[in-house]
Amino acid sequence: MRCSSSGRVSAKCSGRYMVVSKRVPELSPGCGMMKMASFEVFHWTSLHWKGLLVTKAGPGRALYEEIKARVLDGTYAAGTALPSTRACAAERGLSRSTVSVVYDQLASEGLIETQPGGASRVAVGAMRVLGPRAAALPGLDRTTRLSAYGARAVTLVPGYPRPLEPGLIDFVYGPLAGRDFPTQTWMKALRRVEGERPARLAYLDPRGDHALRLALKAYLARARGLACDVDQLLVVNGSQQALDLSARVLLDPGDTVVVENPGYRMAHHVFEATGARLRGVPVDHQGLCTDELNRVRKAKLAYVTPTHQFPLGSFLTMARRQALLQWAGDRGAWVIEDDYDSEYRYGVRPEAALQSLDDRACVIYVGTFSKTLSPQLRLGYMVLPPDLVDAFVAAKQLTDRHAPSSPQRVLASLLEDGSYDRHVRRIRRLQQARRTALLAALDKHLPGQTIVEGSATGLHCVAWLPAVSGEREAELVALARSKKVVVYPVTQFFLPATVPDRHRRSTGLVLGYALLEPDGIDTGVRRLAEAVRGMTQPHHL
Repeated sequence: MRCSSSGRVSAKCSGRYMVVSKRVPELSPGCGMMKMASFEVFHWTSLHWKGLLVTKAGPGRALYEEIKARVLDGTYAAGTALPSTRACAAERGLSRSTVSVVYDQLASEGLIETQPGGASRVAVGAMRVLGPRAAALPGLDRTTRLSAYGARAVTLVPGYPRPLEPGLIDFVYGPLAGRDFPTQTWMKALRRVEGERPARLAYLDPRGDHALRLALKAYLARARGLACDVDQLLVVNGSQQALDLSARVLLDPGDTVVVENPGYRMAHHVFEATGARLRGVPVDHQGLCTDELNRVRKAKLAYVTPTHQFPLGSFLTMARRQALLQWAGDRGAWVIEDDYDSEYRYGVRPEAALQSLDDRACVIYVGTFSKTLSPQLRLGYMVLPPDLVDAFVAAKQLTDRHAPSSPQRVLASLLEDGSYDRHVRRIRRLQQARRTALLAALDKHLPGQTIVEGSATGLHCVAWLPAVSGEREAELVALARSKKVVVYPVTQFFLPATVPDRHRRSTGLVLGYALLEPDGIDTGVRRLAEAVRGMTQPHHL
């Protein structure tokens, strides 16, 4: 039991605090007279609050509910240290005794652990004490509180990437091997640019670091044959933000967007989230079937991957490039050229970019460093038609003001001194070795059983398995997973209910190899071959 000079007594009993209210005799100092001291009773339970914390306006209730909720939803993981009672009281404008009472109550419920002289920490197993979190507050219809955009977006995004269990060989497309990142070169440049940090830390030009845009202009001229003014360049947080800005600046609900089918679904989802309607156009070994564009009478935008069509890997021929630009000019449509991995060419001559062929200023060129450095850097860029620059810069500024400064300045330094070009040459050799290992493994473990498309460039290819019908695609993927290899069916990149019969007759797998080493690639294909044989042997038919 504790007693303050004001006569306030608190006692901890059976894990619950009770502040007892009574009138008891007390000796008055200096006069020998007895007077009555008044005490109040507060009784807590884990479900109901009384006295000090019972009312909605109680000074400690909000803190208690907040900490409890954060433990419940996993924000405060087991072992997380809570602020000291003194620091928490100063931060929240509460008395220290109020915070102490809150912490003690949480401890009595098994949610946190306290120790004299040490930090209070979230208890191990606290989430099991609380149980699963309610999906929604009673009587609250969350969907009615979303905008039309929010309601569409939440149904489109497939979910967050999750780590795979150890031992799996993953032929995923997108991630790069961490060991391929030029760590020493990057850190050396980072130390240099951080040592030159300006005295005034303020928001910067939304278009991006000027030195980076100058370096990008020179790089695109020599690497892709693009001619542009530095003011046409906009630095963005990866190509995904470039697509999002394009959708919000150029599209209204109901507008038609032409997309490759199959194609890059994250781009499709960006357009769909704005309320646009997708018009899928087939793809063959020469890229987008531009003859089909004549059936599209009105469209606001076309999105294409002409240098390495995703996912089938074909080149858009020069004749079709010209036909696409002619169609866009006649319809008054914009064209987004997503040049996502053109650095990886294995013995083939690069075609001219659409942007360099565009004489009507209708092409929006999108590039990224996610496939040469790291997708975690979130660095990309756009080359915009002059008439669109002001609108895109304004939208970028409203979105996040500008891309982070330090990575931009580091990248500018690497482009200026040639370090980036040397890195690209090195990583291109590494990826070519992985590509060679994949093709060799397919020939070795599945001889005569695969048809490979799109291997001349990029970081993935498509392997068709004629012996496994498309109807059994999911079965093959599951069987491969049981053998510790992860593969990805090509049909997931088609618009819903549009997979053509020729693709249903054969299973196609998108095999990314940038994350793997040659030995792992060979082992993964061997396991895949075991799965294929398990499905094609007579007793499995």
